[in-house]
Amino acid sequence: MIKQHPTAIIDPNANIGENVEVGPFAIIHGDVEIGDGSYIGPHTVIYDGARIGKNCRIFQGASISHQPQDLKYANEKTYLFLGDNATIHEHVTLHRGTHETGKTVIGSDVLFMAYSHIAHDCRIGNKVILANGVQIAGHVHIDDWTIIGGMTPVHQFVKIGKHCMIGGGFRVAQDIPPYILAAGEPLKYTGLNVVGLRRRGFTNEQIMTLKEIYTILYSPHNNVSQAKSLILEQIPDSAMREDVLSFLASSNRGISGK
Repeated sequence: MIKQHPTAIIDPNANIGENVEVGPFAIIHGDVEIGDGSYIGPHTVIYDGARIGKNCRIFQGASISHQPQDLKYANEKTYLFLGDNATIHEHVTLHRGTHETGKTVIGSDVLFMAYSHIAHDCRIGNKVILANGVQIAGHVHIDDWTIIGGMTPVHQFVKIGKHCMIGGGFRVAQDIPPYILAAGEPLKYTGLNVVGLRRRGFTNEQIMTLKEIYTILYSPHNNVSQAKSLILEQIPDSAMREDVLSFLASSNRGISGK
């Protein structure tokens, strides 16, 4: 059963789950799927290509799966995937993909605060938090558990590793490796995200391993290639070591602060 305000407009072809509430003046287009238990707030527009999970809360004035702001886009059929339990605050804009990847993908349990923006072809992990006014350009990859402070712009094609925390108001122009704090202008490594890691159950031994890895990586005596070799030689095999080395191997824009 849908709880629909009389002023809301829902295309009859839309696939709406059970116990979905649609607020005043909301508009839902036809090629849309919305999972059970979700809430669509007043004046929100859900465009074609939206695939929204269960128990999502999308507040007033949000724009979901609108066409990408890309001059190459020619109205081809593309998608915006949003996982379960997402909280999308007022006036957030989430754009669907272009022909290059066909989709923008956002994980579950995310929190996007007011006026934040996700552009086309992005990949956003689970439990990611974007504070107010964060602006994510096209083709950005953000891994699980990352938090980005308010009013931060992220350059297109940037990759941000898991468990990062990025200070508000700083420009992200290069890749940010996992588990770290980043701040300053230009953006640089300022330590590990220790508080976040402890909250998520990382042990003292794991945190010390990460400190050793990043001491090597951010030593002024090592370039990235040298650091990778030294990490392999000096740090015992572990999931954290592999996370960092895999991220460094995949980086195309260079590592922030190096």
